[in-house]
Amino acid sequence: MPRHSSRCNPAPKRKSRKKAKLDASKDYTKDKDCLGCHSTGFGQPGGYEIGTAPGGAKALGSVGCESCHGAGGGYRDEHSKAEKLLKKTSESTARKVLVKGGQNFDYERACAICHLNYQGSPYKGAKPPYTPFTPAVDAKYKFEFDKAVRGKALHEHYKLKGVFSGDPVLRAVRAEFQKSAKELLE
Repeated sequence: MPRHSSRCNPAPKRKSRKKAKLDASKDYTKDKDCLGCHSTGFGQPGGYEIGTAPGGAKALGSVGCESCHGAGGGYRDEHSKAEKLLKKTSESTARKVLVKGGQNFDYERACAICHLNYQGSPYKGAKPPYTPFTPAVDAKYKFEFDKAVRGKALHEHYKLKGVFSGDPVLRAVRAEFQKSAKELLE
């Protein structure tokens, strides 16, 4: 589970709620305007459903892998096939196979959808329902992608050693992450 998921949940602390002019005593775990960012796959087939315990059922009641990478059902098998092909023939698989299967490579947009979804945001895709947790409420809500991807909110990375090739590649940060990535267990 990524570190990000342990820091986010559908019920922010009372002090944060008050600063954002929210009802500090309200249960927001069933509020559809909040669940899009504080759960995984809300409103999507197989995603989080209202009434499921936060962090429960398939861990969709928190921010998880699929919040950034996309629903894994369509591309998880492609990862396995690519690893087998590489071991058997030393051939890499085109990364476009993963895109076709639904894997997201636009991580900056994936972050912006929640972290920059407020009125007056620099994110051009901001739209209602807006987050009440903005830099105007508290400086801790200022979001900068390049700092965030190098911070504690991200998961560990593993070396992919030629399994995939071609576009899309996440800017220069992918090469940076691969330098310090852990070895995959055989």
